[in-house]
Amino acid sequence: MKATGVVRRIDDLGRVVIPKEIRRTLRIREGEPLEIFTDRDGEVILKKYIPINDLSLYAQEYVEVLADTLGAIAVIADEDSIIAVAGAPKKEFAGQKLGDIAETMQQGKPVITRGSITQNGREFESIAVAPILTDRVIGCVCIAPKKPNVKMGDIELNLAHTAATFLSKQMQRS
Repeated sequence: MKATGVVRRIDDLGRVVIPKEIRRTLRIREGEPLEIFTDRDGEVILKKYIPINDLSLYAQEYVEVLADTLGAIAVIADEDSIIAVAGAPKKEFAGQKLGDIAETMQQGKPVITRGSITQNGREFESIAVAPILTDRVIGCVCIAPKKPNVKMGDIELNLAHTAATFLSKQMQRS
């Protein structure tokens, strides 16, 4: 674990202030939930709570069905990284930080765009991106072609949007 050299005191209500620099680096917004863990050495660990990780079983099954049906690469991501992938080598995508699609996803509407799914990943001519929305954007579903120079169309965009809507409804239930 990386030591940051920042010391904070707990107030009488049990609150700890997390410095702005750390919140900015970890993209923690005001009011965002954090998971609190303790380890055997008495350390308190704060971890950004990512609700879509609760759906990782659904997510993996859904991308497998999308990839098989469309013969394409299907990916589901949370706000920061890929949590499920099918139709492509897992080590190319799984767990990788989001690339160009991170900004596209934050727009909050399904679109077909070009760019990279992961940072430093391959460029796609066409990617169908549909955000997973609860009260805010919590992730996205992406469908990209396996072969170069293949364009994604309305069918792929509608299927990505359907998957994103399904996952957002599952999130609202849990």
